[in-house]
Amino acid sequence: MIQLTSLIYYPIKACRGTVLDAARVERMGLENDRRMMVVTPDGKFLTQREYPKLALVRPTLEADNLTLNAPNMDLLCMTLEKSGDAIPVDIWESRGVQAIDQGKRAADWFSEWLGAEVRLVHIADGYQRSITKFAVTENDHTGFADGYPILIISEESLADLNSRLERQIPMDRFRPNLVVKGCGPFDEDGWKRISIGEVELAVVKPCDRCVVTTIDKETLEKSKEPLKTLSTYRNQAQGAMFGQNVIPLNEGRLKLGMNVKILT
Repeated sequence: MIQLTSLIYYPIKACRGTVLDAARVERMGLENDRRMMVVTPDGKFLTQREYPKLALVRPTLEADNLTLNAPNMDLLCMTLEKSGDAIPVDIWESRGVQAIDQGKRAADWFSEWLGAEVRLVHIADGYQRSITKFAVTENDHTGFADGYPILIISEESLADLNSRLERQIPMDRFRPNLVVKGCGPFDEDGWKRISIGEVELAVVKPCDRCVVTTIDKETLEKSKEPLKTLSTYRNQAQGAMFGQNVIPLNEGRLKLGMNVKILT
């Protein structure tokens, strides 16, 4: 029996995630997942590739109230703005995504932490960033995730990888939203449609991994792993694959312990 063992959402792209016991799934992904991101003054998105210190930022959301916490930084508490005068921001091939700037206090906080002039933005209410590749319906969309609303990984896949590494790594290197247990290593590669509770999900594309996975999320130490080892047995034309990108086909609520049904 395959069960859901972990639920994680990331309020701000590239920053720390929040572990949940239950979560609402929207067509855009888990509720509040990666609706915010840090950008340059001209609206270009930033990640741990350029600024590994983003991994140490712990955002906490309670309704529309955001708290930012990072080592040796003052706490910042603020109310989110989700509508109003929007500005265009760019993320990968998506140009001119409509976003709401979160103001000077948030910009100053992140700029001090990163040592560079940056801004914090929230995707504008009602804006849909369309999924163009591997979309299932014309209404498929996401927020500020790299490309797809949800990432799923099995505990068995991580165990298989760790059995090949000199130093084991935790699941947070891969920043999944859904973690499941009870299948074989990389069984998720063969799933096409699954359901968890009332939520049906299309498994559309393996996730090609980047250098973000080589950054220790606690120490910021960088190494060649896990990409070095993944490339020996999980390589495809696009790179080393680990985890599957998923598109929700409806909305509903998930909670830990739910059974995962493989539909096709």
